[in-house]
Amino acid sequence: MDLNLNEMQEMIKRTGREFFDKECPNIVVRQAEEDPRGYPPELWQKMAQQGWAGMILPSQYGGADASFLDLCVLYEEMGRAMAPGPFLDVALSEYLLLDLGSDAQKRQYLPQLGSGNLLMTVAYTEPSASYDPDAIHLTATRDGNEFILNGAKLFVTNAHVADQLLVVARTREAINKEDGLTVFLVDPRSPGLTSTLLSTIASDRQSELVFDNVRVPAGNAVGPVDGAWPGVRRYLDRAKVLTCVASVGGAEKVLEMTVDYAKSRVQFGRPIGTFQAISHKCSDMAIDLDGMRFVVYHAAWRVSEDLAADQEIAVAKAWTSDAYRRITALGHQVHGGVGFMMEFDMQMYFRRAKAAEVAFGDGDYHRELVAQGLGL
Repeated sequence: MDLNLNEMQEMIKRTGREFFDKECPNIVVRQAEEDPRGYPPELWQKMAQQGWAGMILPSQYGGADASFLDLCVLYEEMGRAMAPGPFLDVALSEYLLLDLGSDAQKRQYLPQLGSGNLLMTVAYTEPSASYDPDAIHLTATRDGNEFILNGAKLFVTNAHVADQLLVVARTREAINKEDGLTVFLVDPRSPGLTSTLLSTIASDRQSELVFDNVRVPAGNAVGPVDGAWPGVRRYLDRAKVLTCVASVGGAEKVLEMTVDYAKSRVQFGRPIGTFQAISHKCSDMAIDLDGMRFVVYHAAWRVSEDLAADQEIAVAKAWTSDAYRRITALGHQVHGGVGFMMEFDMQMYFRRAKAAEVAFGDGDYHRELVAQGLGL
């Protein structure tokens, strides 16, 4: 395993840093928190013009054939900038379609997703908030050439602006809960589908979706009926790693902000960073960040190389869920009261750290997966 970035990845990182420094200063993030859409469409279009919306797509669909690791390098910069928008949802939808979709579905949707002209998101989580396959209870019952969907989905990001939903449903009861799952393309404007925006700590846009006899053409099934779990599991693996990668970017920025403040804030005639109580907090932040970066990119590399990565992903998410929160908490302590003021940026990173902590499973959930991997 070589954790050094190659020449292309260095260029992606440098270009991403320069782009977000210019196009996504924190004033844009603050405005997005108040915007009903949750992001400025002009920023999304500029990102699409960079080719990022379709970077992981094969060239036949207008993409750049970028690897998952390339995507992670860019998404770290997005986490650093707290860049708002549907980028993660679009990328994960593309992967799910690539893994499960028919040739016709790929031709219809992937070029539009890659150009930034179509928005799509995945509806997986249900009221249990679990990511295990036995948590899927939304049913899809066959009725001639249609399926009828009934149930609810929670925490569906950017569903309020999506043109299409990829909904994970249970089409057959089975002893093995990994069996009987199917992904459907669903129009969010379908009769019987109700969408309600939720209030979230990170001020992102998540929705509750309620399906009441929502009819979907049988041809909208993505992949094999009853056999979607392998593709859905890969979706979850990528989503967990990308959430961790964004946390690395955010944590790096928090450390930089905190060290700069410790060097410039003077008390008792000297910078507060010269006091051991402060310098050791900054050291703890740096140690946590180094641990995050190693375990996250170890997992990202294995996913990118299509190697078994269950244990590595669980380790990365367990560590990162807690470490990003610890880093932002220590940043607050160093900044003191000013760190909690809405006019300062620290509180925005802390809120995103709390959201990332529970997204796709918190530390305890993934520690249990690590324990299972150890045979316990």
